[in-house]
Amino acid sequence: ISPADQECSERVFINISGLRFETQLKTLSRFPTTLLGDPRKRMRFFDPLRNEYFFDRNRPSFDAILYYYQSGGRLRRPVSVPVDIFMEEIKFYELEEEVIELFRNDEGLTREEDRPLPTNDFQRQLWLLFEYPESSGPARIIAIVSVMVILISIVIFCLETLPEFRDVPAVQDNHVNGSAHGKEPNAFADPFFMVETLCIVWFSFEFSMRFLSCPSKAVFFKNIMNLIDIVAIAPYFITLGLDLAEHQGSSQQAASLAILRVIRLVRVFRIFKLSRHSKGLQILGQTLHASLRELGLLIFFLLIGVVLFSSSVYFAEAEDPDSVFSSIPDAFWWAVVTMTTVGYGDMYPTTIGGKFVGSLCAIAGVLTIALPVPVIVSNFNYFYHRENEEEENVTYVHVTCGQQEQPSFGECDCSPSAPLWMKNIPAHDASVQEHLHCCSCIAGGLD
Repeated sequence: ISPADQECSERVFINISGLRFETQLKTLSRFPTTLLGDPRKRMRFFDPLRNEYFFDRNRPSFDAILYYYQSGGRLRRPVSVPVDIFMEEIKFYELEEEVIELFRNDEGLTREEDRPLPTNDFQRQLWLLFEYPESSGPARIIAIVSVMVILISIVIFCLETLPEFRDVPAVQDNHVNGSAHGKEPNAFADPFFMVETLCIVWFSFEFSMRFLSCPSKAVFFKNIMNLIDIVAIAPYFITLGLDLAEHQGSSQQAASLAILRVIRLVRVFRIFKLSRHSKGLQILGQTLHASLRELGLLIFFLLIGVVLFSSSVYFAEAEDPDSVFSSIPDAFWWAVVTMTTVGYGDMYPTTIGGKFVGSLCAIAGVLTIALPVPVIVSNFNYFYHRENEEEENVTYVHVTCGQQEQPSFGECDCSPSAPLWMKNIPAHDASVQEHLHCCSCIAGGLD
């Protein structure tokens, strides 16, 4: 038998936390840059007493890892293994970066972005101070102040709509309770406006500091959080400009009031500024972004169900003169409420056929909503555990079978004497021949 044929038929035993796998050396050598494919890497885990490689890793994941070698590059995550655990395993076995990136795309996971810092020392200190609360104590204090200002702004936005504080508009009446009311009350004398001004001053200062100290202005405006900051600040200045123009008589009342209502409504989006300081909201946003495909399918299925059951209930209730379903578009609301299992009760079928359609609509809604939920939950678990791992900085330590950890391949302190079990090393592996006398350089199976 030629050395090449002997190498192809050489068997390798791999023990994964007590579960023993057997494969051929040529199977692992298909990917020589990986942990199992490179003899210099996998020899650190060789157990000479049992003539096997021992890995204290996740056992269900290794079925897919071994199949990756056997199939020539096809990576399929087992259903029973969470995404975050399987991601750790493929990184541990050092699969190719292209394979990991393809797996991320298949699972709908976003790539971890790098966080560059400014080159200037002063700008770097400002950037860390306002962008990363965990970097220092003063940065943490600034983050707390920002959260408090955001909460005050949201509370003011809600309180000013109370009847006790809401301005009563007057039409063609210039004297109400002894005060002048024209098109719009004087906003500059409003205490809510004063508090709002203080909040905007802080928001503008914080935004300006981060913009001036950011490492890249183009990347700064591509960040969704910075766009939210602009949306949170812009309504104040637009409202202020409209108020000034209105007092000068250069704007029409109806158009001004309509624009002000829309602008004031945009202020509610300030609540999303909390996501800059909340890991939970960041994880939720990353989960929704990674689950866009599943959410799109959910909306698509709901639209199909709404059209189908709205048409069915309309024709099922057509014979009833007291039916509330006057048209198919009117039945859209009923179908949406029924499929989402809300059931307001403002619209409901009364005939037997209509009730039958309503029952099918409710059952179909439950099934439609339940289908993409496991994928979304899996993505949430991945980002949640990844966030925890970044905080805890967990590392795995290889435990040898009762022996001290062997030196790495490049740090071998070769000795002329070798253990007796090394005399039976097969001679077909070149790396073993090169370091035959080193106890840490075992790259193939033993006879």
